[in-house]
Amino acid sequence: MALRLGDIAPNFKARTSVGEIDFYEYLGDGWGVLFSHPADYTPVCTTELGRTALLKEEFAKRNVKVLALSVDPLDKHKGWISDINETQNCNVDFPIIADEDKNVATLYDMIHPNASATATVRSLFIIGPDKTVKLFITYPASTGRNFFEVLRVIDSLQLTANYSVATPSKLECRRRCNCCAFYFY
Repeated sequence: MALRLGDIAPNFKARTSVGEIDFYEYLGDGWGVLFSHPADYTPVCTTELGRTALLKEEFAKRNVKVLALSVDPLDKHKGWISDINETQNCNVDFPIIADEDKNVATLYDMIHPNASATATVRSLFIIGPDKTVKLFITYPASTGRNFFEVLRVIDSLQLTANYSVATPSKLECRRRCNCCAFYFY
């Protein structure tokens, strides 16, 4: 059964590029972004992980930990991280799950058989401090995600968690980092 907004995000243990993790322990009391990739070394995945690494400070400001997933093995991840760091001028230091058995991908419904029977689609989940699913977005393997939009959504989710407001789609950049923030009229 697919996860829905407000559902408890399933906990899991997994081998990652930084060692074994327990998802809930990794998130602690903060927010999390869990996002999947169809395969290591693909050009779109490489740019997404590079962009995420370059936005490390923006995620940290929002108390958000990121965690990527690919169904490729751990040894392949290590080489891929070196490739990402070199080609994207970044430092990928967040975990990448080696989900060879597809346990996490299945738990989070990241494999869509009509798209591919073996590779994950580009799923992204935002998990709140209460361990509930606050947002999920699914893209086809051919389309990269916009991580500035992900940051905008995190800003909205964090604001609306504390105040009874709705956030508009109108954006205006108010920071020198090129990260968009909400502009209220």
